[in-house]
Amino acid sequence: MVKINKNYNALKESYLFSTTARKIREFQTQNPDKPVIKMGIGDVTKPLTPCVVKALEKASAEMGVAETFRGYGDEQGYGFLREAVQKYYKKIGNVDLDANEIFIADGAKSDLANFTDLFSNDNVIVIPDPVYPVYLDSNVMLGREIVYIEGNEANGFLPMPYEGLKGDIVYLCSPNNPTGAAYNREQLKIWVDYAIKNDMLILYDAAYEAFIEDDNLPRSIYEIEGAKKCAVEFCSLSKTAGFTGTRCGYTIVPNDIVIENKSLNKMWLRRQTTKFNGTSYIVQRGAEAVFSDEGINECYSNIAYYKENAKIIAKALDEIGVWYTGGINSPYVWLKCGMDSWEFFDLLLNEAQVAGTPGSGFGKCGEGYFRLTAFNTRENTIEAMERIKKIFKK
Repeated sequence: MVKINKNYNALKESYLFSTTARKIREFQTQNPDKPVIKMGIGDVTKPLTPCVVKALEKASAEMGVAETFRGYGDEQGYGFLREAVQKYYKKIGNVDLDANEIFIADGAKSDLANFTDLFSNDNVIVIPDPVYPVYLDSNVMLGREIVYIEGNEANGFLPMPYEGLKGDIVYLCSPNNPTGAAYNREQLKIWVDYAIKNDMLILYDAAYEAFIEDDNLPRSIYEIEGAKKCAVEFCSLSKTAGFTGTRCGYTIVPNDIVIENKSLNKMWLRRQTTKFNGTSYIVQRGAEAVFSDEGINECYSNIAYYKENAKIIAKALDEIGVWYTGGINSPYVWLKCGMDSWEFFDLLLNEAQVAGTPGSGFGKCGEGYFRLTAFNTRENTIEAMERIKKIFKK
């Protein structure tokens, strides 16, 4: 008889963003004359840039000609894109990477979940709370023990290691999703030193590194001395270049990380060659264009647009005296709503036709908080904040 993985019984019935999407659909069905401004899920509204589109079109045409057609590519990614990522890391943080340390993927989310394949289920997982759901759920699915470290107003939603913290693998995200807070160099050095001292592995989500404008905030954890001995970095072009629907990211697995006499880099390569056939050639050519000088300028122009939206959100919250973090080096603004976060979701949806994300969906420490994203249009962002100000003024 077939047996299921009973660890799935420990998961919440539905994924956070599926629940918010369902609630929005139900509201729209009942109120077709009241369009909702969506500031919840982190999807982008600006299209792919001209440079990227041109590269995608050229690569698509190549696939229709026998002489330039491509079949299976390297599971690790084409050399031209790994070389482009190498140069990008050197440019943004003076970080040197070997080409074989770079693995091209279809986004950070899948690699963050799939990387759990490499470890015994006996490992203790350290997860910050609030947390991006995939870190937690992918480990709950395997029945692993979870230790939470609390983010709160007192520590700026940037939890730090403390004497006596026990664990084997720790997830860090900076700039953080959902809170928008970002670790500085000194804070990350403490994490790296603690990981090395205690034989911990850091899984570092850098999906929002392109939004960083403060020089004291590293764009990559490998800007921190010793990080290559203890950290794997995951990144994505979803927010950097609008690839949410195009799908491309990359994972850095340093050659220096050896666990129980096994190279983590070689283990991940073995896993990928077995379970992954690589990101499409067309998409990788588009991604290559992102890292060109022209592509970076175009993508940063879109990012500047979203960051201006974040400033509009922050200014509105300042006007009404609402506490928040994020919104400077991040597309997310994490605000204190002063009530049950799902009740606040319903309040905004029903009275203002604005949808955000309830903080409690990201963990216990998210209760009483709410996430807004800067990824909508300028007009919608301004309108949404005018509506929200009216709610708080009541």
